[in-house]
Amino acid sequence: MSDRQAKRQPQVIRFQGPAEVRKGRGATSNMQGRYETEQREDFDDGWAGEDAPLDPAPVRTIVTEEQAKSILSRNASPDLPFDVSLNPYRGCEHGCIYCFARPTHSYLGLSPGLDFESRIFAKVNAPQLLLRELAKPSYVPATIAIGVNTDAYQPCEREFGLTRRILQVLHDCEHPLALITKSSLIERDIDLLAAMAAKNQAVAAVTITTLDPAIARTLEPRAAAPARRLRTIRTLAEAGIPVSVSIAPLIPFINEPDLERIIEAAAEAGAVCANYIVLRLPWEVNPLFQDWLNAHFPDRAKRVMNHIREMRGGADYNADFATRMRGEGIWADFLRQRYKKATARCGLVQRGAFSKLDSSQFRRPQLPLERKPTPQMDLF
Repeated sequence: MSDRQAKRQPQVIRFQGPAEVRKGRGATSNMQGRYETEQREDFDDGWAGEDAPLDPAPVRTIVTEEQAKSILSRNASPDLPFDVSLNPYRGCEHGCIYCFARPTHSYLGLSPGLDFESRIFAKVNAPQLLLRELAKPSYVPATIAIGVNTDAYQPCEREFGLTRRILQVLHDCEHPLALITKSSLIERDIDLLAAMAAKNQAVAAVTITTLDPAIARTLEPRAAAPARRLRTIRTLAEAGIPVSVSIAPLIPFINEPDLERIIEAAAEAGAVCANYIVLRLPWEVNPLFQDWLNAHFPDRAKRVMNHIREMRGGADYNADFATRMRGEGIWADFLRQRYKKATARCGLVQRGAFSKLDSSQFRRPQLPLERKPTPQMDLF
């Protein structure tokens, strides 16, 4: 491994304390974020005695409303099929242990572990911010990817409805969008999405990592079951909305054996495109995933990590744009061949099929003029 590659390796922060499996939660700990200066360690002081509960205490979800300062995020990553994204929520109750967005909770002084999936922040002014952004004379329309970092249809969306209101803004302005989700709640918005899809302004992707419900319950504890996601693909496709299946991430010997079966099932349900990403372990995701792996699959944990390192040049992770999504080496090539053969056999388009949505019909919204208060009014 070169010196340049070595510098890109994220700092591994191990959790100081026991890993505990909690029903309905992905992380086995509430490890500290990398920006915290004080280190804490859990230990048994003996006060609980023999009456201590056998199962760890449940973690309650807390959703906090926040006023965001901006809503559109732009990237220049050459390996991403979009330039602009929007996320109505920070944190995600689905609790997927592999989620690459977990480290973002460190910026809030919270844990990328249990805090990430139980301390959710709702950007309640997101629709207004979006409308204001689209109204700017300098704004140039480009497909907005919604729910890339955290799922825009996670459970709290039923209460807040932020994603629905965002879709309404884009629908009214005839602005192209792409959605990705693990939730069947997307079916609620078929009326808007179907109308936009008819104008080549909307596409959707449904993530399916495994067809095994037992694995899904530990890997993505609060997301829809695999069979329900397949039904969502069928429902969207029947409504005329182009649907892709996202097989992300592929984890050796955990869900990797399901690759061909997922592609076949998605194609049968009506998907027209398929994409896959190999497991990524940036920053705190690395120790969180390894704790989860040892808790749920101790018999194959070492084997899994050996193959992950084989695809990452000997390291747990390499953030190089050229390889971070697909990996490198013999095992990565093997996955790539299986993917290509399966998609060709099932008649699915590979990644990139949804990159050209129509933005030519965009209608810039007209906002009422905001009057600024003047000191003269203080006289009255």
